[in-house]
Amino acid sequence: MSKKRGLSLEEKRTKLMELFFEKKDFFQLKELEKIAPKEKGITSMSVKEVLQSLVDDDMVDSERIGTSTYFWAFPSKASMKRKRRLSDLNEQLVHSEKKIAALDGDIKSASEGREDSTDRLAMLTKLEDVTSRRQQLSTELEKYKNCDPERLKEIRKETTVAMDAANRWTENVFSLKSWCKNKFGFLESDIDKQFGIPEDFDYLN
Repeated sequence: MSKKRGLSLEEKRTKLMELFFEKKDFFQLKELEKIAPKEKGITSMSVKEVLQSLVDDDMVDSERIGTSTYFWAFPSKASMKRKRRLSDLNEQLVHSEKKIAALDGDIKSASEGREDSTDRLAMLTKLEDVTSRRQQLSTELEKYKNCDPERLKEIRKETTVAMDAANRWTENVFSLKSWCKNKFGFLESDIDKQFGIPEDFDYLN
């Protein structure tokens, strides 16, 4: 014999709402945890979770009185809520229908003069060819970007700045070597060897 399937959350919510509607009374959580398992088959351990979900969705009202919290839900409120929801949906439907009608008008207006014809098809074909050619030229142009006069000018400027910077550091190295020789009497060859300075180290031309 197969094991009886437990109630889903939505089924528990429905049954707990039925309990409120049938009893038409106010309850504390502990009372519901005793009544719901017997009358609606909702496990006492899940009553709190189901109840909180209904309170969060404004389907069950709650009020703290002293140290106790009471919960209730009457059919009249549920009915009014459904009516309000139905009214809201009807307003949205009317608004959507008006928007669709306006869009249909826009489409009709935009379609005028765009009916299929030999001339229109020829122009569309030409436009497609021109667009494709433009893309090819843009791709080709990108290959030669580094040969662009403005780009070359920019590269020369960057090169000059880089050379000036390199020469400034070269000057700093020579000054430091000179200071070490005068201060400590080191040989220039020893300084070069110690700091890995190549023999042909010099200014850039």
